[in-house]
Amino acid sequence: MKVGIIGSGNIGSALAKHLTDLGHDVSVANSRGPETLTELAEQTGAKAATVEEAAAAEDLIIITIPEKAIPELPAGLFTNTKATIVDTGNYYPIRDGEIEEIQNGLMDSQWVAQHIGHTVIKAFNNIYAASLESKAVPAGEDGRVALSVAGDDADGKQVVLDLIEAIGFDAIDTGSLADSWKQEPGSPAYCNDLDKEGLSAALEAAELSKRAEYRQAADSQLRQMLGL
Repeated sequence: MKVGIIGSGNIGSALAKHLTDLGHDVSVANSRGPETLTELAEQTGAKAATVEEAAAAEDLIIITIPEKAIPELPAGLFTNTKATIVDTGNYYPIRDGEIEEIQNGLMDSQWVAQHIGHTVIKAFNNIYAASLESKAVPAGEDGRVALSVAGDDADGKQVVLDLIEAIGFDAIDTGSLADSWKQEPGSPAYCNDLDKEGLSAALEAAELSKRAEYRQAADSQLRQMLGL
């Protein structure tokens, strides 16, 4: 596949390496320009690109930037794309500021989809970047970590589910984008490196009425990590 990754942080870097190892044609972009991505390109085999070049990928586009950076993407960036777009983002008010639409009930990735004017698949967000980088194993191995996937585009969601399996993780279909709250920060499914059975149980245990509570707990944890 022709793959564009917008975001060169830990998740974007890990996915660039996995996808190039699988033989995909990967371009990576960030807000600072391709000249800042020389080392990452050498380490992963991906091509350094502009945001516009990454967004022109024919098959798959992965957006892996903080929610606060979503409005800074060029207007109309995805207007003409027919590619599947994946959103790996997580909303943290302490980092992203208060986003009223999410605070009022919109799911993180529903807000992203509205902003970019294109449906998205929610994936790769419920795992630590270090785990995404290092815990991929062949199918059938005990304790294989599972990732959850939500979205409204059935064909696009299947592309992502298959890709997760190929990278080295079990994949679980969480449902529609409206169901993606089950894998948002602070939920039982979030960043616990669970196997398929464990992740299925965690997704089932999530309670929509506790979504704000989950977010607050995750925000407090991030505050402690940042020493704020």
